[in-house]
Amino acid sequence: MSVAVLLLTGCSIVSSTVPAPRAETDTDLLNRYFAAFNQAADQGSNAQFAFLRSTQHPDFADRICGLDGLTLDIYPAMSSARPDPGWAPEGASSVRGTVYVVGVSLTVRRNGTLVGEQIGSQRVAILDRRAYGFAPCLNAP
Repeated sequence: MSVAVLLLTGCSIVSSTVPAPRAETDTDLLNRYFAAFNQAADQGSNAQFAFLRSTQHPDFADRICGLDGLTLDIYPAMSSARPDPGWAPEGASSVRGTVYVVGVSLTVRRNGTLVGEQIGSQRVAILDRRAYGFAPCLNAP
């Protein structure tokens, strides 16, 4: 019995707990949306248009415009992000999901050459744990 006691006292059980994965917050989704937006711009106008089409809010899929060879880079001021529950695109009464407004700096380029810069607001909706944007055009090209 003394050998068993020695063996048991020489061993200790180490309990380790693996932290549960952190749920993605709306801020995480917004950050990922803006990063992907700019990564698409790095690949050119066609890639960015494909990104915009794939992330257009599903209720406004018919309101997307072409980029006409332009690329856009958006630099969000995430500290300005806030819910904007009363906002809806022109002609709509409401938007499904949680709409956020974010102050942004926008850079417009054609073939890598700067053609304009602007400071404004960008709205992004979180719907079913996915970020969606809103194109300003009324009809698809």
